[in-house]
Amino acid sequence: MASSTVTSAQPERPPRPNLAFRRLRGKRSPAEFAAAVRRAAREIGERVSCDARYVGRVEAGEIRCPNYAYERVFLHMFPGRTLTDLGFAPRSSVRGRQARATVESRGAGEPYDTYDTHDVGDTQDVGDTQDLEDLQDLYETHDNNEESDVLRRAFMTSGATVAAASLGPLGLALDAAAAGRPTRRAGTGEAGALEEAVRRIRLLDDRHGADGLYRRAAAPLRTAYALLDAGASRQATADRLYTGAGELAISVGWLAHDSGRFDDARSHYAEALATARMNGDAGLEAHAFCNMAFLARDAGRPREAVRAAQAAQRAARPLGSHRLMSLLALREAGGWAGLADRVGCEQALVRAQTFYGRGPSDTDPEWMSFYGEAELEGLEAQCWSTLGDWPRAARHARRAADLQDPHFTRNLALYSAELADDLARGGHPDEAAGAGMRVLDLLGEVQSSRIHTMLAGTTRVLLPHRRSSGVSAFLDRHAALPRPA
Repeated sequence: MASSTVTSAQPERPPRPNLAFRRLRGKRSPAEFAAAVRRAAREIGERVSCDARYVGRVEAGEIRCPNYAYERVFLHMFPGRTLTDLGFAPRSSVRGRQARATVESRGAGEPYDTYDTHDVGDTQDVGDTQDLEDLQDLYETHDNNEESDVLRRAFMTSGATVAAASLGPLGLALDAAAAGRPTRRAGTGEAGALEEAVRRIRLLDDRHGADGLYRRAAAPLRTAYALLDAGASRQATADRLYTGAGELAISVGWLAHDSGRFDDARSHYAEALATARMNGDAGLEAHAFCNMAFLARDAGRPREAVRAAQAAQRAARPLGSHRLMSLLALREAGGWAGLADRVGCEQALVRAQTFYGRGPSDTDPEWMSFYGEAELEGLEAQCWSTLGDWPRAARHARRAADLQDPHFTRNLALYSAELADDLARGGHPDEAAGAGMRVLDLLGEVQSSRIHTMLAGTTRVLLPHRRSSGVSAFLDRHAALPRPA
């Protein structure tokens, strides 16, 4: 490997606080301002995972120039202003772009492959041009020279496609470990790249579903744990790495879960739980148990689902997030439904609604950005469906689909598939076929084995009603679908 590809350590330059951005925040807390940023993003069809920490990094000057998605949101929030007016540096002055051009000029024999957005081998999973642009921008938001180089190498190392690169952070550390060389102690650059990788996986899953993404997710997870083995320069950085590695394990586990690889998902969730307990991280522990409860329900182990959800609630109680407690109560309700315990299910659903009604708070975890009224309705629909109350399940599934932000394509397809199945089993074949058609319209953007499995079940229920023109059209179109790999 050419030594020129490894940047030597440079003296840290203290960032200059972004006072202009701080003035624009006004009297709002960082969390309140982050919520306003997320709302503004939804208004223009963007999806950003802005939280109080991100706002703090901007105001501290750690982010000299935002990526393009954040740029569009900020300019929408403050019309008539430029990035410079908001206190940011011009994009052309940020070192990441210049360095990327240098990397891209290397030949195929150089150690870090260039992005090739025309490689069609696996690019269907990231079919949105905007995603490709945002993925390339991930490593352009950092000014610190060493951190910029770490992120740039990280996202270039994973291979030929931008989609693969998006799920291959921290590749330099992984390469070093694989070659038997000591991996250097991790710093804030690696921790930041790990956290951004988790956000990116969640965004891609929201837009496109898990199938295809899971194949690429193992490498960054191995890298994350290699960084933990290497240690960190500061305890605060070590804590971020433990949390980031655990959250990444959960995200990878969810990709396995949603694509039908239950044994793999169980292993990843257990890894996240062990990481949480080693670091005394109650939030990560609650998240791991939450997903374990969901997996147990889907895998036909309802009693385990109940116990995992209850364990998650015990871990989450001191965290003070009502929305988290609401979601965990729904996980418990799903387990009780699987046990055919209608009373236990209804009691858990009441708790879920009560907690949800107390509203959001600054203590809500970042990973819960998906959990809104639509998800609450969708999960309740699943409970009534499991209990065989098809009319009630259909009512909640219809509300979920109506409430869902269209930008969350996967969830919109999921709720519509749930509605189609509930209507079919409830004796409304024509309405079920209509809902199924809406799911088929979305499958060009979404790859999810869960949704394909649900649709396959719906078609079997609708087969006796093939004489209906609407049902026949749905069945024929479903039969023409390419089979998932």
